Amino acid sequence: MHGPFFRRMGCIFLVFNIVSLGVLAGIVLLAARALKLISFAFDLGQWVIPVGMGVFLFSVLAIGLGGMGMRRVVVPLDDLLKAADQIGQGDYSARVQEKGPREVRRLARSFNEMASRLHFLDERRRDLLADVTHELRTPLTVIQGNLEGMLDGVYPADEANLQAVLDETNLLSRLVEDLRTLALTESGALQLKKEATDLSLLVRETADSFRAQAAAADVSLTIEAGADLPWLDLDPGRVRQALTNLLANALRYTPAGGTVSVRYRQADGQAVIEVTDTGPGIPPEELPHVFERFYKSADSGGMGLGLAIARKLTEAHGGAIHAESAPGAGTTMRVILPVNLQATLQA
Repeated sequence: MHGPFFRRMGCIFLVFNIVSLGVLAGIVLLAARALKLISFAFDLGQWVIPVGMGVFLFSVLAIGLGGMGMRRVVVPLDDLLKAADQIGQGDYSARVQEKGPREVRRLARSFNEMASRLHFLDERRRDLLADVTHELRTPLTVIQGNLEGMLDGVYPADEANLQAVLDETNLLSRLVEDLRTLALTESGALQLKKEATDLSLLVRETADSFRAQAAAADVSLTIEAGADLPWLDLDPGRVRQALTNLLANALRYTPAGGTVSVRYRQADGQAVIEVTDTGPGIPPEELPHVFERFYKSADSGGMGLGLAIARKLTEAHGGAIHAESAPGAGTTMRVILPVNLQATLQA
C-alpha cells in the first residue's frame, strides 16, 4: 500500500485475475463432474458456497478500491486534458490543481511548470517584437524622411544629407547583427570557434583599440594587470565582442575628465576582468535590469543590447558577468571565466 499507485493497482488486478481463474476452474470442474466426465473422491460442492462468498466479497472490495483509485487518477487527468487544450489554443495561463496519487501530483506539477515557462516565453516574445519595432522605427523614419526630402527638392542630395542616411543604415545593420547574435545565444545555436588564446593579450588589445575614442572624449583609459591570465580555450572574437560592448558602454557614460579602468587578474582559480568607469553610476532600482535586452536609461544613446549580448556571450563560455554600481560612484562590470577553459596547448 505504500508503493506507487500504478503498482498497487497492478497488484490488485493480478490477485483479482488469479482468484477469478480459480473460480472459473472450479466451475469447469463442477460442470465436468455433472456431465460425468470426471469424478472426485471428495465433495467439491461443499466448498462452492464459502469460496464463492469469499470471492464475491473480495471482488466487491477490489472493485470499490479500484474505483476510488481510478477516480483519483481520472479526475486530475481530465483536468490536465482540459488545461492542455487551453495551452494548445494559446491560453498559457491555464493551470491545474495538484491532487491525486503522488505520480499524478508530480505530473500536474510538471505541467504547471511547463505552462509557466511557456507563458514567460510568450511574454518575452511579445516584448521582443514590441522592442524591435520601436528600435527599427526611428532609423527607418529618418531614412524615409531624408530621402523624401531630397526627392522633393527640400534637401539637396549632397554629401552631408547622404552621410546622414548612410549613418542610419549603419545603425540598422548593427541592430540586425546584434539581434542575430542575441537570438543565437538565447537559442543555444551560437557556434563558438574556440582556440588557444592569450587572454591577457586579448584584453590589452581590446582596450588599446579604444584609446583614440577615449582621447577624443577627454577620458583617461588605463590598463591594470594584477597577474597574467592563463591561456584559455575560447572564441577570441566573441570574447572581444563582449569586452568591446563593456568598454563602449563605459566610455558612453563617463564624462570628460573621467577615467575608465580595465583590470584583469586571477582569483580563486578564475580569470577575472573588470571594466570600471567614473560615470554617474546606476540607481539601485535599475541595477538588476541592466543586462536585459533593450533596457536602457533615459539618457542612453545606445540600443540597449550591448550588455545583454555581453552577458550571453560570457555565459556561452561557461562564465558569468556582474555589475556593481552606486549613484555618483561609477560602475564596475566584472567578467568571470572559469579556468577549466585553460588550453592544453600554448604558443
